[in-house]
Amino acid sequence: MVDTKSEGYAVGRKLEKLGLKTSDTAELSFTDVKVPVEDLLGEEGKAFGYLAHNLPQERLGIAVGAYAQAAAAVRFATEYVRDRTVFGQPVASFQNTKFVLADCKSEVDAMQAVVDRALDAHDAGELTAADAASAKLFTTERAAVVIDRCLQLHGGYGYMMEYPIARLYADTRVNRIYGGTSEVMRSIVAKSMGL
Repeated sequence: MVDTKSEGYAVGRKLEKLGLKTSDTAELSFTDVKVPVEDLLGEEGKAFGYLAHNLPQERLGIAVGAYAQAAAAVRFATEYVRDRTVFGQPVASFQNTKFVLADCKSEVDAMQAVVDRALDAHDAGELTAADAASAKLFTTERAAVVIDRCLQLHGGYGYMMEYPIARLYADTRVNRIYGGTSEVMRSIVAKSMGL
């Protein structure tokens, strides 16, 4: 751990992100910072190994979050289309709306099954890097589609940040980037298949 009063430690500019506005992100600098032995977490030189060991759990956490975000989007959209009227009738009464939300619910149900299986494997100590990558890949990619469709059902209001669906859309974009991009997840899964 590094004491923030250490010589050489500096906080740079705060970065302006597309989403996740409630969590600050800034550049940190550790120029020639000395860390006393008693402040080390783990053994010196083994940080990457610790990180790699915990990546499957991190990716599982992202998968759980993506599932929850998609489920929330379906709830937001369902409530919205029940209340919003167009041409004198609720948007929920249109066949297209029903079909879109039925597809979204089915996607969320599939995400839940994937997440539950991965959580069971994790609880049993059997979650592999490939299983975690597969769960993250599936849930984050499908959540993006579900959230986009749910935003579309809000019409122009869906583009306004005052609506939760717009904030959700912005916040979830990073799911396909952090913890390893979707392309990296595909490589891990393909490697596990002997490809």
